[in-house]
Amino acid sequence: MTGKQIEIATSDGKARAGLFRPSTLAKAGVILYMDAFGPRPVLDEMAERLAGHGYAVLVPDLFYRNAPYGPFDAKTAFTVEETKTKLMALITGTTQEMSIRDSEAFLDALTAEGIDGPIGVVGYCMGGARALNAAATYPDRIAAAASFHGGNLASDAADSPLRKAASIKARVYVGVAGVDRSFPPEQSARLAEALRVAEVDHTIENYVGVGHGWCIKDHSVYDETGAERHWKRLTAFFGETLG
Repeated sequence: MTGKQIEIATSDGKARAGLFRPSTLAKAGVILYMDAFGPRPVLDEMAERLAGHGYAVLVPDLFYRNAPYGPFDAKTAFTVEETKTKLMALITGTTQEMSIRDSEAFLDALTAEGIDGPIGVVGYCMGGARALNAAATYPDRIAAAASFHGGNLASDAADSPLRKAASIKARVYVGVAGVDRSFPPEQSARLAEALRVAEVDHTIENYVGVGHGWCIKDHSVYDETGAERHWKRLTAFFGETLG
C-alpha cells in the first residue's frame, strides 16, 4: 500500500490530508474523521490497516483553519490545563456545519484521485457525529457510516445527527463505549428510535468494559481486545456494504 499527503481546497482554505491506497485497485473510498487530537501517526496506521483491506482511505485535518497547532499527547492533553484550553478552542471552533461543508470537498478529492463509486465514512470521538452528519448531507454518495465512541450523537443540539436521521440512506454502525458521559444510554435509545423510524439499516453495539477512546492506541483508555473487536466489526461492515 502507499500513502501520501495531499491538500484539499475547501470553501474556507486548504486542508491537508493523508491518502492511503491499497497495493491493488481500491474497492471503494473511505473518509476517516479524526478524534479530538488531530491527524497523527496513530491515525495514519489505522488508515493503512483499512487500506490493507482494499480501500483508499482519506484522513483529513478537520482543524486546518487553525493550523499549525499541537501536536497533542492524547494521554495527557485533557489533564493539563494549558493544552486542554487549546484543544477545547479547536473543538468548539470547528463546528459540525464546517465539517459538513468540508465533507463535500473531501468526497470530491477522492473522486479527483480516481476513486469512484459509493464511499464509506468512519469517525472516532468528535469524528463520529461528523461521519453521521456527512452521511445525512450526502446520501447519494455515502453508502456506509460508522461511529466509534462518538459523542453527542443524539443530544438536544441543533446539529445533532439525530435531527438528520431521516436524510440518511447509508447503512449505519455505532460502537458505544460501555460508560461514556458524551453518549449516555438515553442518547443511545433516542438515536436507535430515530434511525428505526427513518427506516435506516443500523446497528448500535455496546462495548461493555471499555471507555471513551478505547479504539485508538495512543489513548489512555486504549483496550486491545476491544480495539480488535472494533476492527472485526468495521471491516465486516464495510465489506458487506462497500464490497
